[in-house]
Amino acid sequence: MNETINLLKSHKSIRKFKDQPIDDEKLKAIVECAQSAATSSYIQAYTIISVKDIDNRKKIAYLSGEQSYIEQCPIFLVFCADLNRAKTSCEVDNVTMAEGYTESFIVATVDTALAAQNALIAAESLGLGGVYIGGVRNNPSQISEILRLPYGVYPVFGVCLGYPNHNPEKKERLPIDVVFKTDVYNVNGDAEKIEEYDIHIKDYYERRTKGKRLDTWTNQISSQMKVPQRPHMKEFLEGKGFLKK
Repeated sequence: MNETINLLKSHKSIRKFKDQPIDDEKLKAIVECAQSAATSSYIQAYTIISVKDIDNRKKIAYLSGEQSYIEQCPIFLVFCADLNRAKTSCEVDNVTMAEGYTESFIVATVDTALAAQNALIAAESLGLGGVYIGGVRNNPSQISEILRLPYGVYPVFGVCLGYPNHNPEKKERLPIDVVFKTDVYNVNGDAEKIEEYDIHIKDYYERRTKGKRLDTWTNQISSQMKVPQRPHMKEFLEGKGFLKK
């Protein structure tokens, strides 16, 4: 249809990178594209940290679930939801910030996700590849200490960037009728379409692993969702000034 749509539809997670540096001009362009993302009420409630220190990278890789590509990628960014800067702006104007509201948490998290998506798309347009690292939320307190994140800031996810050193098969998404509705949330036929989708995903994993992995999408999701998802996050976020009201 056009180059932008083709780029967006060709996204794949890249976890193996060439030993090739990314020049500062490209990184600056990627960050500028992140800054050009939509932001709620112009708050720009995020901060991006480029982690260069190899010892810190090793610690974060371990704390994120022993994900070695955090150490190996040319650039590792941590995208943080940030209300600290908003508090500073209130202090500059001698105003007391209304803190701890759930809506502010949503705003900061959404702003961060939009900025990160812009950054990854920009990187892919430059011939780079990457992968999001939600594992930084496995041990957010320790990672916050490593990155010296102040009150009002939390790490949402990391992003590994580099020149791809593999070309994985694109992973098929859910049928469009399952995720795209008109007027109301109509679930008629969704279960049957998901069962058909399971067949495609099972085939994908079988090809990718040469028969070593045979699970379906529903197997994967049900296994994940039947156990508590990072139950430490609520206490951690409250300690950082989020989700109190």
